[in-house]
Amino acid sequence: MSESTTPVAKNQQLEVTFTDLTQDGSGVAKVDGYTLFIPGGLPGEKAKIQVIKTKKGYGYGRLLELTETSERRAEPPCPYYDQCGGCAIQHISAEGQLAYKREIVRDALERIGGLSDIPVEPTLGMDEPWSYRNKIQVPVAMQNGKFAFGFYKKRSHDIVDMEHCMITDPLIDDIVQTARQVAEENSIAPYDEVKNRGVLRHVMARVGKKTGEVMVVFVTRTEELPHRKTLIRELTERYPQIKSIAQNINTKRTNAIFGDTTKTLWGRDVIYDQIGDVTFAISARSFFQVNPTQTEVLYGKALEFAGLTGNETVIDAYCGIGTISLFLAKQAQHVYGVEIVPEAIEDAKKNAELNKITNATFEAGKSEDVIPNWRDQGIKPDVIVVDPPRKGCDASLIDTMIAMQPQRIVYVSCNPATLARDLKLLTSGGYQVKKVQPVDMFPQTMHVETVCLMSKNK
Repeated sequence: MSESTTPVAKNQQLEVTFTDLTQDGSGVAKVDGYTLFIPGGLPGEKAKIQVIKTKKGYGYGRLLELTETSERRAEPPCPYYDQCGGCAIQHISAEGQLAYKREIVRDALERIGGLSDIPVEPTLGMDEPWSYRNKIQVPVAMQNGKFAFGFYKKRSHDIVDMEHCMITDPLIDDIVQTARQVAEENSIAPYDEVKNRGVLRHVMARVGKKTGEVMVVFVTRTEELPHRKTLIRELTERYPQIKSIAQNINTKRTNAIFGDTTKTLWGRDVIYDQIGDVTFAISARSFFQVNPTQTEVLYGKALEFAGLTGNETVIDAYCGIGTISLFLAKQAQHVYGVEIVPEAIEDAKKNAELNKITNATFEAGKSEDVIPNWRDQGIKPDVIVVDPPRKGCDASLIDTMIAMQPQRIVYVSCNPATLARDLKLLTSGGYQVKKVQPVDMFPQTMHVETVCLMSKNK
């Protein structure tokens, strides 16, 4: 079907019924078999829409009026919701969000993994799915002659100038706004990404959920941060919770937030937080889960699925700074963690030392290279835990896990599609999916984490 022969035309107004949701939260409707994606629509709803773009096999529309609404619909409480690209599904009730996330996981397992008889547990959600983020990274720009602090608009690099983010911890939300005020009063030039000029690119703040300690990081294009003494004085006098202020220097013309150089301007190099009874030192560029409440739920479920009695050898692939490894080490005989980022491995070793954990070994490198070396050294795991990035496990790592023949594999996933793909490979390698548990780590977004237990077929 060519664009000129599509059953709908640009600017045409239609009445449609939504049948599905995409992974970014858009409603899906079909007109004579032709798929339209319309933000704001929910399955089962009917609406008047306007076609805004057509392609060969699909098109995009704009919601004009709902004529029949879903019981899962809610009124978005955020005043920036229609513009901001941060949260896609505030228009869905809390119960509806949990239900959709379970359906996303179940659909991926069936459609991609061919696993139709796997019971998927109800999604584990939060009692209060707001103010949960322990970190905020705010881009800075000059827009219409004024400072703009906020998040990017949907599908653009224009900033929605905002004073409050409803999913962020109120303390760091407030600290970022104070930093904005001081920067503006002292005319610290915002970064201009078109001309590659200016100073201040981003302001980042993170808080330890259990410790209350705060770190603030100013990301600059320049080596020098003008008026840094004023910034430090104003922030530390007003917020005694701040224990670290750092500057990251990013001179490149790039969309990446951080550059290669970070220096501490005031206080410590790290702040501390806890997950369960494990303490972590968190530096400016450390990866640390942004929802500590649900991280404890997620890791608790991974620990439960690992079924440790104190006698097991565990391998943790993609171990990062040791968050899951150190959780597991409390109940295992020995844990071996591998991660491709050397700095993360150094942090993992420091965190093990911080917690006086001596039964954890960490090594930098590719999992598919390091784990076979461990096997050659006689290390035979009873349990392998994987927590890969969104692209899932490397195919050679899947082959390695199958060759290692652990009794159990615990797969922690942030992407149901690659989870389903990898489970299909593992089942063909002699493993059986026993339990699948979705966890809502990011309320108000379509992202869902999943913990899956696999065991070796007898």
